[in-house]
Amino acid sequence: MKFSILFFSSIAIILARSTGAVPIIKKADIDLVVLQFALTLEHLENVFYKKALSTLPEYKFLAAGFTREYYQNLKYIAHDEEAHVKLLTDGITTAGGMPVAACTYDFPITDVKSFIGLSSILEGVGTSAYLGSAPLITSKDYLAVAGSILVAEALHTSMQRQALHRVPSANPYGTPLTPSPVYTLAAAFIKSCPSTNMALPFTAFPALTFNAEKPTLASISISIDIGNKQSSNKPAPVKPLEFSVVETLPSDFFVTFVNGLEVVSIKPTSVSGKTFSATPPDTFGGQTYALVTSVNMTSGPIADSGILFGPAILEITPRSPNYDVNYQ
Repeated sequence: MKFSILFFSSIAIILARSTGAVPIIKKADIDLVVLQFALTLEHLENVFYKKALSTLPEYKFLAAGFTREYYQNLKYIAHDEEAHVKLLTDGITTAGGMPVAACTYDFPITDVKSFIGLSSILEGVGTSAYLGSAPLITSKDYLAVAGSILVAEALHTSMQRQALHRVPSANPYGTPLTPSPVYTLAAAFIKSCPSTNMALPFTAFPALTFNAEKPTLASISISIDIGNKQSSNKPAPVKPLEFSVVETLPSDFFVTFVNGLEVVSIKPTSVSGKTFSATPPDTFGGQTYALVTSVNMTSGPIADSGILFGPAILEITPRSPNYDVNYQ
């Protein structure tokens, strides 16, 4: 996996650089920064679920076609997020830091459907955040804790994807996402934070908007290769997807798609003002991130200095599953 080596070797440079008035982070402080970043995300999820469950009673889920069991499982997720906040708060305090407090948020929740859709996205981003930040952690104990939380976030993701009738495991691998792109996505829901919160050394990039609701690359069907027999199932043709930005696009740029352990940078197929089109790889499936970058990042590393806009989040229907029963 060429990408994984490049990804993990490049992520270490993120905290070696200052952003604005934020001081350069020394190696000894990296673990504390990662814990504070994780707590920032957990606060967001904790408040998100508490707001949803306090404004959307059980009968609304039942009326929307969901079961009492599903609603009960949401309470377990809310419990998990609260537990994550408490654990990280205690860990930061024990390490001598001042834990960041919850911010004021703006979540576009209007009904059960919008809640579940946003929940699936946030859980996917949370999973990507823990996976992408793990290589920064120097303490094996902290790494084990982060891995434990990562498992819970991934389970939440699968549950919400199933609720939306999406493939729970649409990719054989999780998608690591470095802190600044994650921070960009989280910042979209943050209205303000306490002035006493630790300033995080991450950059929020200008927004990248995906101009469609349901990108689909292939229909779901089952395919099994037996011996030399080839599957007749073929994915649906891949069509260019349209994106837009709020600022002027440079004359030359790449659209970088991130999914699983793959990073692919391509040239846009068309550009018109602040709008452009690009086609993601037909091997991608599930929650996918798109970035506008100034350089080709296919060969790595993924560096903040090369990111111009984004990320935007796409939900791509995966190709038909295909495996060989003779491969053992």
